[in-house]
Amino acid sequence: MKTLFAAVLLILFAASLQSWGFFAHRTINKHATYSLPSDLAPFFKKHLYAITEKAINADKRVYIDSAESTRHFIDLDRYEHLSDSLVVPWFKLNKRLQQHDLLKRGIVPWQIDLTYRKLLKAFHQKNTKAIIRHAADLGHYASDAHVPLHTTSNYNGQLSGQVGIHALWETRSPERFMHSYDLYVGKPVYIDNVVEFAWNAVHESHALLDSVFELEKKVSASMSHRMKKSYVLRNNLLMLNYSDEFCERYHEAMNGMVERRIRKAIHATASLWYSAWIDAGQPDLSKLAPFEIKKDSIPYQRLSPKGREEWH
Repeated sequence: MKTLFAAVLLILFAASLQSWGFFAHRTINKHATYSLPSDLAPFFKKHLYAITEKAINADKRVYIDSAESTRHFIDLDRYEHLSDSLVVPWFKLNKRLQQHDLLKRGIVPWQIDLTYRKLLKAFHQKNTKAIIRHAADLGHYASDAHVPLHTTSNYNGQLSGQVGIHALWETRSPERFMHSYDLYVGKPVYIDNVVEFAWNAVHESHALLDSVFELEKKVSASMSHRMKKSYVLRNNLLMLNYSDEFCERYHEAMNGMVERRIRKAIHATASLWYSAWIDAGQPDLSKLAPFEIKKDSIPYQRLSPKGREEWH
């Protein structure tokens, strides 16, 4: 019985660490679709529901695939120095000396490139199901790279006494304020070096970390502990969390940071989809058989053997 109770608590804890939150991931993929040029947009709009719903599959796979968790983040603070030799495709790294150690620190920039190559192949093959799957996953990983807290080992403030900041920044803030964001990002651009593009994204995110943590401390200092925390109803569960008032003050203090990162994620996703299609020779997708999305079979009851606490 104790084991079952502990497992339930772990699942609830895991749910609080979903990257960007399901709502934000779906929104990013949806608006990336709206940004595509006229030659590519019809296919994505025809399958908008599937691409939007499958935006969260990479998160759900963490529960059943022990290799999935490391694909969502990179702990840049766990590197003594970062060399340009790392800004290469995954298969070009020295497998014996590097890949094992790199996996421990997260591989999101390489995962973006790996998934891009899968999408490129799917476009070549004109495989509707594969295009949808890999496009949705690519949007997910690209979005994760735009989250500052996905670039540090202190991903949930557990090392700085700010536990809960992960969900505050990338789940509660978008859910509360997305309606006020301007999500029109313009046309996508062609990306000629996907690995370099992905690394630039994580470096941009990492540069915002000091502000993410310092602004939380500043807002915390301006409020009593009683006002800072409150019981919040989420997914029919009552949990102690940052209060709505704190969430609003923190979001105001960040002065549009979350909106800017979401806009960047949308544009990056659309640009990666567009570039993969270009690299595949701009195949005509208008006559491909439609894909009917089925109820997702990925369960929520199982966790990665490594534990969700190692996942961002």
